[in-house]
Amino acid sequence: MDIASIIGVFSGVSLIITAILIGGSVHNFFNIPGFMVVFGGTIAATFFTFQLSDVWAAFKAAYFVFREKKRDPNDMVATMISLCYITRREGIFQLGKVKTRSPFLKKVCNLIADGSEEDLFRKTMAIEVEAMKTRHFMVQDVFRKMGIYAPAFGMLGTLIGLIQMLSRLQNPESIGPAMAVALLTTFYGSLLSTLFFLPVAGKLRSRTMLEVINMEIIVEGGISILEDNNPLLVYEKLSSYIAAGLRRPMKRAIGTTSG
Repeated sequence: MDIASIIGVFSGVSLIITAILIGGSVHNFFNIPGFMVVFGGTIAATFFTFQLSDVWAAFKAAYFVFREKKRDPNDMVATMISLCYITRREGIFQLGKVKTRSPFLKKVCNLIADGSEEDLFRKTMAIEVEAMKTRHFMVQDVFRKMGIYAPAFGMLGTLIGLIQMLSRLQNPESIGPAMAVALLTTFYGSLLSTLFFLPVAGKLRSRTMLEVINMEIIVEGGISILEDNNPLLVYEKLSSYIAAGLRRPMKRAIGTTSG
């Protein structure tokens, strides 16, 4: 579970509700037709923009991002150093027998075990990394677009409310409540965009960046194995992807495994 995300959502919602309660009644901020315009319109526009499979993939990705812990690049460095020791003791062909939950790492191991040339290895894995970035960009774009649509539909709902309010000007007492209801849709749109849709897009982007770092560690580690580098040199090269203050010492690194 991503604790930071959970804290962010709950603290944001709690602070907004607290501010509402301090200033008045929370019932003043409930308007079902207004919420239908904003949320329903945002979902409809999203389906109009993307294919159903893309929207479904985006929500699945968001679920897994909040549910699964992020992979520490230190663990990936440790894994590649362990593979380096295996190849130095038993030969590169043993990498074909490595079991891992990562398809990318498995592909790297298979290419090394097959004796691939470095140039072919680099090109193949570069294609894999770029393809991953493209897939993830599509997922992020779904939430970015929802973050744009929600405030727009909020403004549309406000215009609808203002038109309905102006049609009842003969009753001055109804203008105040009608104006409050009209402005609620703008509130809903801004709330959904700034507290949910755009933060989710940002979280997905940060996970993509982390995944790219892990994949680059795997690729550079694989190249080092092809070059038969010393494990200490491999550690120094791969640890460069990690901030100095977050790097594990090599003894601790090689004692850690990752899949």
